[in-house]
Amino acid sequence: MKKAVVLFSGGLDSTTVLAMAKSQGFEPFPLTVAYGQRHQVEIDAARKSAAALKVSEPKVVFVNLTSIGGSALTDDIEVPKDRDESAMTDIPPTYVPARNTILLSLALGYAEVLGADDIFCGVNAVDYSGYPDCRPEFIEAFERLANVATKRAVEGSTLTLHAPLLHMTKRQVIEAGLRLGVDYSLTHSCYDPDGEGRPCGHCDSCLIRQRAFAELGMQDPLARSPSI
Repeated sequence: MKKAVVLFSGGLDSTTVLAMAKSQGFEPFPLTVAYGQRHQVEIDAARKSAAALKVSEPKVVFVNLTSIGGSALTDDIEVPKDRDESAMTDIPPTYVPARNTILLSLALGYAEVLGADDIFCGVNAVDYSGYPDCRPEFIEAFERLANVATKRAVEGSTLTLHAPLLHMTKRQVIEAGLRLGVDYSLTHSCYDPDGEGRPCGHCDSCLIRQRAFAELGMQDPLARSPSI
């Protein structure tokens, strides 16, 4: 089996991607990054989902992005709630400066140590809340960078950066995951969970997720009531 590093937050998207990588015959090595995000509960979700999918336990790497701040996820900035869908094309305060560049760089280093030539990530250019580092241009640029940045690349190995969800709607992501047996009750998506780790039901991530389940005639398994 070919080894593949999978950036794995424990969220809906990355859990689907982990299942996809496994279904494609890769041996997945999940990489979870604790960067000081307020939704730390996602790290526990990552461990549970990895166990359910019967892959190796995620390697957890710690990077303190709170020292930089600049985001509602890493700084004392309010997470926007109940935004109108039309407003979700703007870059919101939950954008973490350079996050995907940092996370993919860590994945690249881990892949080189493992001797892996494949990295999977869950970026999405459709239901992505306006983040600039979830666009196809970013993925293409990082893959080019990866293939000149490491000893392994210089010695002739070619790294492939897989972003299988890039052009999928959230509904399509959920449909794909359900076909692969993903248990979405184990995942976590909320940007601003309560003290018990329960989703707020009102941030962009919760709203996008709930809408997708509703389109499938389902209720989000994490919803606390039909109205959330």
